[in-house]
Amino acid sequence: GYSFAREGWFTELASLWPGQGLSLRVEEILFEGKSSFQDICVFHSEAHGRVLVLDGVIQCTERDEFAYQEMLVHLAMCAAQEAPRRVLVVGGGDGGVLREVSRHHSVEKMEIAEIDGKVIEVAKEFFPKMAIGFEDPRADVHVCDGLDYVKNAAEGIYDVIIVDSSDPIGPAEVLFEKTFFENMHRALKPGGIVATQAESLWLHLNIIEGLAGMCNDVFQGGSVSYGYTTIPTYPSGQIGFMVCSKRPSQGPPLDPRECRRPPPSAPKGRDYPPLRYYNSAIHRAAFVLPEFASKALAGKLSFQ
Repeated sequence: GYSFAREGWFTELASLWPGQGLSLRVEEILFEGKSSFQDICVFHSEAHGRVLVLDGVIQCTERDEFAYQEMLVHLAMCAAQEAPRRVLVVGGGDGGVLREVSRHHSVEKMEIAEIDGKVIEVAKEFFPKMAIGFEDPRADVHVCDGLDYVKNAAEGIYDVIIVDSSDPIGPAEVLFEKTFFENMHRALKPGGIVATQAESLWLHLNIIEGLAGMCNDVFQGGSVSYGYTTIPTYPSGQIGFMVCSKRPSQGPPLDPRECRRPPPSAPKGRDYPPLRYYNSAIHRAAFVLPEFASKALAGKLSFQ
């Protein structure tokens, strides 16, 4: 739950981060509504501009969204063995991940499967700089259950799959389950990459350990890595990504710590912001873990 009660402050409280809550001063509530899946709220905050909240949990703010979107996308896209041509996004209804995928000129088709069409509508209205991703002619938008979409995908068709999910409670819970990862693995080309939102080292180390172990089972002969970014408005200011690669048809498994192409630029003639977080040095650094996490994940990650 959450509360606007205290003198115009929003406080984010949830069972996944017990005993703590991030508070932002609210200047104006811009939208409050319910979709078939969740509560949706947009407000303008003093410190972080517009904020999108789903079921009481902050999804993105204008001030820091780029730290998440850029790293989730480019850690996978810039590490890929060959420049990615076909990309699937699961979730990501705010359009930020699509925006980042569309910076890559090699991409011929980017599909998005988002369960909640209302999130897409709200993003287009209140977060146009993120929703700009939906305007790309290569974008193929499906309002549907991402789980089913991946299950029904042809085998071996995607170079990269990016999962921009909310936390593993409510509608996104299934996106952390083994069957979903097995279906993604099947839909990937040999050597292809999956990058998924994978929680915080400070709060969810046990979830990350479980995820890494499961990914090892699924991506046998490939590789499993955890990279992360800093982002002030996510619980504890840090969030990570499982970056898993499928066994290639030849040669060693992909090491995602290596950037195989330079940071992407914006599509020509489009009003995109420049990259503000991702660069090649931070790509390599993102996989370097603090000692407590390195110990906890020892034996579960391919490169340590």
